[in-house]
Amino acid sequence: MSVAHVDDEEAAEVGDVEKALPSGDFYTGQWCNGCPHGNGKYLWTDGCMYVGEWFKGKTTGKGKFCWPSGATYEGEFKHGFMDGKGTYTGFSGETYKGTWVMNLKQGEGTISFVNGDYYEGEWRRGFQEGYGRYHWKNGNQYIGQWKKGLINGNGTMIWSNGNRYDGFWEDGFPKGNGTYKWPDGSFFVGIWSKDGKDQNGTYYPSDSPTEKFDWDPQQVFLEDLKDCKICGGEKVSIWPSEKMPHWFAISKEKDGKQRRRSDGSLSGFSMSSDFNGGSVSFGSEGISRHGDGSVGRLHLEDSVARGSSLQLKKPPTRRQGQTISRGHKNFELMLNLQLGIRHSVGRPGPALSLDLKTSAFDPREKFWTRFPPEGSKHTPPHPSSEFKWKDYCPLVFRTLRKLFDIDAADYMLSICGDDALRELSSPGKSGSFFYLTNDDKYMIKTMKKAEVKVLIRMLPAYYNHVRSFKDTLVTKFFGLHCVKLTGSTQKKVRFVVMGNLFCTDTAIHRRFDLKGSFQGRTTAKPEAEIDSTTTLKDLDLNYIFRLQKLWFKEFCSQVDRDCDFLENERIMDYSLLIGLHFREVSTPHTSGVSSPTGNGDCENGEAPRLSEDSNDQLVINSTRQSPVSLGINMAARAEKTVRKNDCQVVGEPTGVMYDVILFFGIIDILQDYDISKKLEHAYKSMQYDPTSISAVDPKLYSKRFRDFIFKVFIEDT
Repeated sequence: MSVAHVDDEEAAEVGDVEKALPSGDFYTGQWCNGCPHGNGKYLWTDGCMYVGEWFKGKTTGKGKFCWPSGATYEGEFKHGFMDGKGTYTGFSGETYKGTWVMNLKQGEGTISFVNGDYYEGEWRRGFQEGYGRYHWKNGNQYIGQWKKGLINGNGTMIWSNGNRYDGFWEDGFPKGNGTYKWPDGSFFVGIWSKDGKDQNGTYYPSDSPTEKFDWDPQQVFLEDLKDCKICGGEKVSIWPSEKMPHWFAISKEKDGKQRRRSDGSLSGFSMSSDFNGGSVSFGSEGISRHGDGSVGRLHLEDSVARGSSLQLKKPPTRRQGQTISRGHKNFELMLNLQLGIRHSVGRPGPALSLDLKTSAFDPREKFWTRFPPEGSKHTPPHPSSEFKWKDYCPLVFRTLRKLFDIDAADYMLSICGDDALRELSSPGKSGSFFYLTNDDKYMIKTMKKAEVKVLIRMLPAYYNHVRSFKDTLVTKFFGLHCVKLTGSTQKKVRFVVMGNLFCTDTAIHRRFDLKGSFQGRTTAKPEAEIDSTTTLKDLDLNYIFRLQKLWFKEFCSQVDRDCDFLENERIMDYSLLIGLHFREVSTPHTSGVSSPTGNGDCENGEAPRLSEDSNDQLVINSTRQSPVSLGINMAARAEKTVRKNDCQVVGEPTGVMYDVILFFGIIDILQDYDISKKLEHAYKSMQYDPTSISAVDPKLYSKRFRDFIFKVFIEDT
């Protein structure tokens, strides 16, 4: 055992050491290359303590962190964060046991509150979200859907006296269709609303002589739910990741100058902003959200290192795209993109209002930022080459993210977090490349200059449209940017960040891209090569989709509104992208409901065979319930059709039905009817039927699109 002060000549840099640090902290344990590496114990002057495994100066592996208040966390750590399986016991006795991701409860977990309540179920970003059960000390319990720590979605509340409510909830209160039942068998069915204005329903008495005709449904809000408050839980004073020493800074104090990191960048840059009341820091230490949803620090060099090793990890199921790891031709472009988005989202801005001034939409409202490798006053040092970053209409897109309920820190973690982006295997017909975030939430598309101009031109109308119609089916845009690379070519790469329509745990078994035109609208792949990732087209479609009455009316109204918007903006060549999930695996038959088991193009009553991965995921998801909205996770029936000739727009129904889940939305909305499309229309009209080609006037395109879609989607009677 060697004993040394960190400012002394370090005679023993490898092995077991005891070190007193300039701050007064003390470390004892294994040491390598100037920092803890192996098992060790770290004591802070404020009374915090960590005992466990270290890797290159960061808590990584199994360990225990103790706060001076008496609170403890024992479990897995990763790069300084509480990450993996672990148990947090608060100073009050509150206990959470489950999985963590970057200091936040995420995945499956159980929490016992100090007041006697407990919750078991799913978590996301530190809040109850997904499916879970909350049990109050008084005997009441709720089983169902959650969102951001509140009861939200479909669920059941059971009171200790035997009364129960089954139905839909919003922000902790019944909202929409629901049924209230009494133990004697009587029940009330209706539409529920907290303010009482929209509430109506019918009471059905039981055979019991005791009746409740004088009962007021508002009693549920005023009395029954009084004893069903969700415990907020204990706040963590400071996160272990925020206590991690900066070993390069300690070394800098020793030699009196700023040191370079292993990636060649300089230390010592940070900036901060505010999101939802908690501060978020961005810079050489990456992301650090404090307050109620603390994330701690995400080091840029960690993201680069881990991105380079992602290709070695075998995913549990097949996923689209190739991971952009070190050595990939676009690896540096990905780093530039992540640095730029951190800068854009983290830049301080005024308080957001949904009422934007006209100046915010001005095409000249764009900002260039230079990113030198050594860093600058406003940018962090980085291991990439120098580049310039441009933001288009930043206030508008920042407000759009708020409008779409996108949390700024979540947005950054998805795009700029630990995991690398995935590049889809081949570019689209337009020549654009597509990239997916690791969590599948966002899709990034490279754009032509003409497309950027179209989006900026239509941005005011787009903003008003998506603000007016919450359930719009058009693509959701979250950011428009440009990277200008250095070198003799001075190449510019423009790209837009969009929502991914198929961000779901539900397996997508079939994909269709429908335009309502027929010239060239079939897949070029041989039938044997078609799988769940293949996007089929109009002439490949062999189903019609039957929607429930209320969904069908809403669908038709929204398609009309969206098409009117696109027509007014002189947009054409858009399409409806559909994802199809077959709910069960059984033998198709001509009456009732069934699901596919066969192979090929469903000849003789057969349907596409599902792969083992799809079947496994289908079984897993059968126990999950997910939020439903127009175009997202919608239950429907798909009826098999057969085209008897090439002139049929939609095939004839066969009576073979499948229970399905649908995902759909209108995509590719940035093509206006410019001179190139007019020339394409004139040229192809001489060869084919002018009404069958894709390039037509926006008014005709809109009418043809609607006519086709309303034949593919019909009301289920």
